[in-house]
Amino acid sequence: MYAEIIIPAALPKNYTWSVPAHLLEQVKPGCRVEVNLGKNKKYAGVVKKLLEEKPEFIETKDILNVLDTEPVVFEEQLSLWEWMASYYMCSEGEVMAAALPAHFKLSSETILVFNEEYGDDFSALDHDEYLVGEALLLKKELNLGEVQQLLDSSHVYPVINRLIQKKVCHVWEALKQTYVPKKETYVLLNPVYDNEDSLSELLNNWTRAPKQMELLLSYLHLMKTSGEVTKSSLLKKSGASDAQLKGLVDKQVLRLEKRIIDRISYLPKNVLIDFELSEKQKAALEKVKTEWEQRPVCLLHGVTSSGKTNIYIHLIEEMIRQGKQVLYMLPEIALTSQVIRRLQKHFGGYIGVYHSKFSQNERVEIWNKIKTGELRIILGARSAVFLPFRDLGLVICDEEHDASFKQQEPAPRYHGRDAAIYFASLFGAKTLLGSGTPSVESYYNASTGKYGFAELLSRYGDLILPTIEMIDMRKVFIPDKPKHDKIILSPQLVEAVNEVIGRNKQVILFQNRRGYAPYQVCGVCGWIPQCKYCDVSLTFHKLSNRLVCHYCGTSYPPVHSCAACGSDKFTQRNFGTEKIEEQLQETFPNARVARMDMDTVRGKNAHDALIQQFEQERIDILVGTQMVVKGLDFDNVDLVGILDADGLLYFADFRVNERAFQLMEQVSGRAGRKEATGKVLVQTSQPKHPLLQVVQQHDYKAMFTEEIKKRKEFAYPPFTRIIQLTFKHKFREVVERAAVKYADALKKRYGPYLVGPAEPVIGRIRNQYLMELLLKLPRDGKTINQCKQDLLEHTAILHQEPTFRSVTVVPDVDPV
Repeated sequence: MYAEIIIPAALPKNYTWSVPAHLLEQVKPGCRVEVNLGKNKKYAGVVKKLLEEKPEFIETKDILNVLDTEPVVFEEQLSLWEWMASYYMCSEGEVMAAALPAHFKLSSETILVFNEEYGDDFSALDHDEYLVGEALLLKKELNLGEVQQLLDSSHVYPVINRLIQKKVCHVWEALKQTYVPKKETYVLLNPVYDNEDSLSELLNNWTRAPKQMELLLSYLHLMKTSGEVTKSSLLKKSGASDAQLKGLVDKQVLRLEKRIIDRISYLPKNVLIDFELSEKQKAALEKVKTEWEQRPVCLLHGVTSSGKTNIYIHLIEEMIRQGKQVLYMLPEIALTSQVIRRLQKHFGGYIGVYHSKFSQNERVEIWNKIKTGELRIILGARSAVFLPFRDLGLVICDEEHDASFKQQEPAPRYHGRDAAIYFASLFGAKTLLGSGTPSVESYYNASTGKYGFAELLSRYGDLILPTIEMIDMRKVFIPDKPKHDKIILSPQLVEAVNEVIGRNKQVILFQNRRGYAPYQVCGVCGWIPQCKYCDVSLTFHKLSNRLVCHYCGTSYPPVHSCAACGSDKFTQRNFGTEKIEEQLQETFPNARVARMDMDTVRGKNAHDALIQQFEQERIDILVGTQMVVKGLDFDNVDLVGILDADGLLYFADFRVNERAFQLMEQVSGRAGRKEATGKVLVQTSQPKHPLLQVVQQHDYKAMFTEEIKKRKEFAYPPFTRIIQLTFKHKFREVVERAAVKYADALKKRYGPYLVGPAEPVIGRIRNQYLMELLLKLPRDGKTINQCKQDLLEHTAILHQEPTFRSVTVVPDVDPV
């Protein structure tokens, strides 16, 4: 027997290994196996399929070991990986690397790190585990080669696996964004005092140490109320010290026991639907179900605050009752914290969350709970599509228009929504796409009958959509303000904010730039500080007092004199959220102001803490980037301000109008969600811009009609499929020549569909010069598949030339 095995590396094809006779029973598709590639390189690969015929032209090596008794992934996951690799032009190994938690991806570079929490008691370990444990205790870190030397064996994966499971060590990869696994000390009563008589005797004859007596009584009280008592809760309740507890332990009245507890606590499992749908919601729900009878995918176009989540909850309930699993996808981690609280209220412990802010240990834990079917509903960002569902019945993709569903770097550059639709089809499951501002492609698919379609065009409780007013910034004049300085807060906006917070209502202000000042300019010669490694200006961050490149992350000390002319007269142009926050604090000294952007919500629970503060009305004004736009539900917001609409309208991108409409409509949807009609103020120097007129009317269909006309005229999606090729190299001349040569090779067959090559807006990132080539292909599958094969072939031909060997060619299918 032979096995085709996927290893977590960018190999163009999967390699085949032979299955030795003694492992025949254990090797199954979906299981991990230990294999050798090259001279000494070892990997933990996943068996894709078993073959009976020996592959031609290659000498196969034996599988060394089987790491799992049960598969870690199912057939559906393997099919998804294969489709993703084929569709997005990458390798199955790259998909595997993105899909599996780090603990499942051992390779010969793996470093084991000792878990200090485990301590030095190795009595529970077998001989081999003990040897490695002792070495880790002394050295703290071991690589795979050292473990092999120590055990005098190349087959060390099973030992490592057991040590990881017993929490003796971590895989180094797993420490990138992790915290120490949780152990809790529990306090137990000595079994001698389990019966009431002996306990009464102990208490009645107590003479000394009154503080220990108080501690014991606190313990007995906690036992009655809680059932189990942790050391931390006991000391907090009793106000006692460690020494007093130690005294009771020494007297053998109490004893301590360390237990490893679940890192993620789950509520009891229950289903509680305690609300009624409105008549319009019921009609939309029925329409969705009717459409599903004809087509597996349905688009729900529901305006902001129409109650789409209530419809989702009813559909999830039906799935739970049928014993099926549900994948609920959201574009942003920030959104999951608010939605999870709503869903936990209705589904308790049936629901789990999965996204990149979890440590690798937590991810493995959630992975296994889904695999066994213990978790029925998973709420997650795009990476949740890789989880090992057993019996998927429904996929909900909320805010389906959002560009955050698309993975940018590294490969696979997949779109979470499209991958979820394919994944659902493998189970015969239904998919519901929900949005207040659907993507043009999805709305087109619904209008041509490819998707089902349901609408919910009025807000819950028949509330009116907020009124949108334009503030013409050309007519705004503030005395003593230099002419070239951009005005952040117009007098009309200041007046409106004062009025709203005077009524104890809340305000959201939106600006799609973080930092303090997006760029500084020398007032004498016009020089702008730029990043050493990218062709972009540096953004000043006042809190850290650094200039930061938002493309490569490099930070620099602030510049006080011009590098070109030596002048110290710098002007700060434009404004980011940090500067707005500062100005708000000056303008509204009594208001509580907070900021929500990438800089303020870096921690695992930072999103949730900020959102909860705003929900509890402990913040009056929230200023933020796109994070404040997406699907958040705040009852008390009466005013939304868009501070720089012009910054959304001028991008070199065919989707610019669609994106600007979606952002402005979504941000305006945060206002007036309960009772009163909200108000939206838009600061712009182009109040008569056609798109702003459409936004003012909340007219999605008008935007769609205009966009679809232009897309057809200029051959853009949904009428074509786009593949974008990016060429990267450290020398500009080399990358330009490579892109031209590549384009010339394609012209014969794909000339009419080619655009470029051309330098992108930002021509250098991380010291790599860039060139782009665009293919606008007709939508028939045959042409697209042939083109993908040709592109891979031309990339291989390009790399044959020594000059172009180090040019990186990055294909991006359906870029956003």
